[in-house]
Amino acid sequence: MVVKPKQPFLDWIRSVDEAPGNLQLKDLQDDCSTYLVPEFDTPNDLRAVIAWCWDVVFDQELYSWFTDETLWPIDRTEEMFLDWFDIEFHSLVFDLVDDLPLEHVKYEPDDASSSNGDPSSNGH
Repeated sequence: MVVKPKQPFLDWIRSVDEAPGNLQLKDLQDDCSTYLVPEFDTPNDLRAVIAWCWDVVFDQELYSWFTDETLWPIDRTEEMFLDWFDIEFHSLVFDLVDDLPLEHVKYEPDDASSSNGDPSSNGH
């Protein structure tokens, strides 16, 4: 899943950082974040993937600019996420580095109430 910032995200950066230089939307979109997500088959599956991970991805995108969470917009919603980012899904990812394969890291939940498949767990 490729997450491409839109104008509201740039506007937020500019509202938090009084001197972001000559930062333009194109600059943000030239090197977008990409997230590995579960496989999908239908357009409805895509919607389910977004519903499953939008909050974690939103937090990560905000954190990549400002680690001080008090600067982040409050009351973030899935609708806001979709207003701030274009989402592209690609069905294939190839690992071309033979000597450094992707690894699956399984994290143990801190407590028994944690749900499996948490998008913030890096355990996809």
